[in-house]
Amino acid sequence: MKSYPPPPKELGGRLQVLGGAPMLQVLAKLAASRGLKVYLVGGAVRELLLGRETHDLDLAVDRQALEVGQELAQTIGGSYVLLDEREKSARVVWQGRELDLTEFRAPDLPGDLRKRDFTLNAMAIPLEELLDPSTPQIIDPWGGRADLTAGRLQLLLPENFLDDPLRLLRAFRFAATHGFDLSPQLRRVIQRYGPAIATAAGERQRQELFRLLSAPRAHPVLRLMDQLGFLGHLLPELEDMKGVAQDGYHHLDVFEHSLSTVCHLEELLAAPENYFQECASYVTTYSRQDKKAALLKLAALFHDVGKPLTRQFREDQRRYTFYHHERLGVEIFLQVAARLRFSQEESRTVARLIELHMRPFLLLPDYRQGKLSQRALGRFIKAARPELAGVFLLAMADSLGGQGPAKPPDSEAALAGFCDQVYVFLKERLEPLEQRPRLLTGDDLIRVLRLNPGPVFSKLLTAVEEAALAGEITSREEALELVRGLLADAMTGERENREGKAK
Repeated sequence: MKSYPPPPKELGGRLQVLGGAPMLQVLAKLAASRGLKVYLVGGAVRELLLGRETHDLDLAVDRQALEVGQELAQTIGGSYVLLDEREKSARVVWQGRELDLTEFRAPDLPGDLRKRDFTLNAMAIPLEELLDPSTPQIIDPWGGRADLTAGRLQLLLPENFLDDPLRLLRAFRFAATHGFDLSPQLRRVIQRYGPAIATAAGERQRQELFRLLSAPRAHPVLRLMDQLGFLGHLLPELEDMKGVAQDGYHHLDVFEHSLSTVCHLEELLAAPENYFQECASYVTTYSRQDKKAALLKLAALFHDVGKPLTRQFREDQRRYTFYHHERLGVEIFLQVAARLRFSQEESRTVARLIELHMRPFLLLPDYRQGKLSQRALGRFIKAARPELAGVFLLAMADSLGGQGPAKPPDSEAALAGFCDQVYVFLKERLEPLEQRPRLLTGDDLIRVLRLNPGPVFSKLLTAVEEAALAGEITSREEALELVRGLLADAMTGERENREGKAK
């Protein structure tokens, strides 16, 4: 069994801090009283060697893992969670910290470590050395530290991936979050066993995918996943986009354009000020919210997934059209979201981004001509919020991802100007107006105009809001007069319809 000499003093200090955790102090005493051998294993050892913080701890116990876990939880007043009775794995939660205890899955520690996914996750540190880290020894029977130093992701046994196919996706996640290179053997195993990812639980796939996409540079890893044939097993809905040619605004097929959109989105997230001016801080604040970066990249991947089924060639225009592809794209994505067990909020966010990604381009001609009305601005903002900044980012990445010969050279500059105008309108006009009392409420419609509550209320109040936003009305009396006029017009229309049918 390989055992490395003492690591740098920095590691000793980190171990001292970790070993000082009260939960581990108590566990050490309980393990000693039972004559147990306990080791810190897995990702925690890897992250310590990399100098990164680690919050979730995995510990391997030679025996009685469930019993000592229960005793630990009772002793410190924590929560005990049985994770897998067959695998003899449990979790103790105390003061926001999680500690997982798992019994050896082999007769000894080297055998247990060999059942893990990658060599750099198959190292261990004895618990007693966490408590006295002056001369800590890293137990490394499978060469994990050498692979870690080389930045190489090397598998232990191919059959480990069949035991848990999620490890296939985890390899790409580590490539994205840590910059690890996949070894040739690992690449071959992924190509062979890739279809098995479909058997992993949807929520576990979702968790790994989110971690992967949250990395600042996920795009190269998505391309690697495609090159190894894995992306199509994970997200088969993307496969139909391959080879689907587009119009003159694009230089790539739909699939390659979508990957390019993710790439440009990551550039935008890293430096939005390179493209936006007034709204740069606005989109930065948005993108730093929890999971927003991952959700944006999912929207970029799927924003054109409806194009293959809506593609038509217009003989009169000599070009392809994709009318309403965003609507079909939402339907397709929601099927993916259901399979991967997205939350309702996650599903709604990505669906809204896909649905609205074309809206800025549809409003751009009026912006160029200086004809963008306040009503149009208000309707766009109302439709997009709370994902307005996300629509800005996705539209700009979408534009950057299409560089066909028919595309105007000032497209990004015009789009940035449009986004800035929308943002200024939001801050200087819409938000101040929203902070004032409403000119008219549903109660006014009932008491003053003697109307019965119904669907028409929403239409009338929306009309009042839009007129106020456009500066056409400023008082309650003017709002009431507007509603009376709308009702009169509606009654006139109904009467004319009846008379037309009578004739």
